Amino acid sequence: MYELSGENMALTTKAVTPYTLSMDQESTDEDLMLSYQRGNAGAFEVLYSRHKGPVYRYVLRQCRVEETASELFQEIWMKLIQNHKHYEVKAKFTTWLYTIARHRIIDYYRQQGNRALEVDSGEVDSLSAAHTDQPDVRAGLQQTISQLAVALESLPALQREAFLLKEEAGMGLDEIAKLTGVNREAVKSRLRYAVKKLRQVMNP
Repeated sequence: MYELSGENMALTTKAVTPYTLSMDQESTDEDLMLSYQRGNAGAFEVLYSRHKGPVYRYVLRQCRVEETASELFQEIWMKLIQNHKHYEVKAKFTTWLYTIARHRIIDYYRQQGNRALEVDSGEVDSLSAAHTDQPDVRAGLQQTISQLAVALESLPALQREAFLLKEEAGMGLDEIAKLTGVNREAVKSRLRYAVKKLRQVMNP
């Protein structure tokens, strides 16, 4: 549904150097990105495989239109490809990746005349997930997932963004603060209010 095309993948590198997939799978994101800079197309493939799902869901739940999300998703990865030579290990790879994603989403909203991701605001809870193969529980879980998707849409944009960066991107408070340009307490506040409202919607 959101795979890069063969034509786009061809842009990842001009020279493909040999690599061992198992070694790349064990490497950190940062090491893989540096390896990609040196011409290892396989390193990019591993990074893409690791992060395509969370990035796509982050984009989809921000713009909420599947066709638009697919386009933005492609553009985010193409932006990464175009700028991979400028990558430096100053922060986690995911911070760099989601900075690209966030900027593209903000640009999209601005183009639509909507400044959705620009400014609200003071312990962070977490939503637990059930894991089971029981058919009846699986059906209930699917309903819960659908309810959660609707609940996420009801959140103010900045609260939704903080929640998705934590739950989808797996970022910590300091990483989210750095990415979004606010202090740690503001992130905690956004997450707390987001979780509170999600719980109210999910359990009225």
